[in-house]
Amino acid sequence: MRFAVVVFPGSNCDVDCYRALADVMGQEADYVWHRETDLSRYDCVVLPGGFSYGDYLRAGAIAGQSPVMEAVRKFAARGGLVLGICNGFQILLEAGLLPGAMRRNESLRFECGDVYLRVERETPFTHSLGEGDVLRLPIAHAEGNYFIEPEGLEDLEAHDQIVFRYCDSRGRITPAANPNGSVANVAGVCNRRGNVLGMMPHPERYVEAVLGGEDGRLLFGSAISFLRGEERP
Repeated sequence: MRFAVVVFPGSNCDVDCYRALADVMGQEADYVWHRETDLSRYDCVVLPGGFSYGDYLRAGAIAGQSPVMEAVRKFAARGGLVLGICNGFQILLEAGLLPGAMRRNESLRFECGDVYLRVERETPFTHSLGEGDVLRLPIAHAEGNYFIEPEGLEDLEAHDQIVFRYCDSRGRITPAANPNGSVANVAGVCNRRGNVLGMMPHPERYVEAVLGGEDGRLLFGSAISFLRGEERP
């Protein structure tokens, strides 16, 4: 499988994503500059975290208009897998590839630490996981407060587009488990087709035990398994 790790001015998790994919998961991976206009040679495109364009205007707003995003739209329309992590999620929202928006954390502080996520549905990125499974991953963001109007939330739920919710270690969805005030404890959503996923936590930071955890490998491994055409366990 071949992965594209898109690099915007201000990206700072691109190396982490590349290392996770190439060195840990053993996949072909390339850095792709934000001016690229052809992604047809890839199986999956990853938009990493960071502070694209310094988060001027809004987080992800300028990057959402980069030339590569038109290529990402075409890639996704063909069924290609797209994963946006943290700032990458914000970029997907700004580019209109996913519904909703990001606001400042409810605490008005940068939130950094481990959180628990409950898997809500099957996607290519949760292909090897089951609904209700709980993952532990790190977050690091100031604008991770996912917002969507009530009717939009109803639409998300009706079309099963909520992929992850913040939860406690036992999988319970509680206000205390929500680190940023996101509506309905949303930590990740996908498009209706399920091939485009945006999530605030960082799976690339937890792919080796020496880093503090390995649950991130489950997401990358799921995508690889899906692309290989392997059946769910």
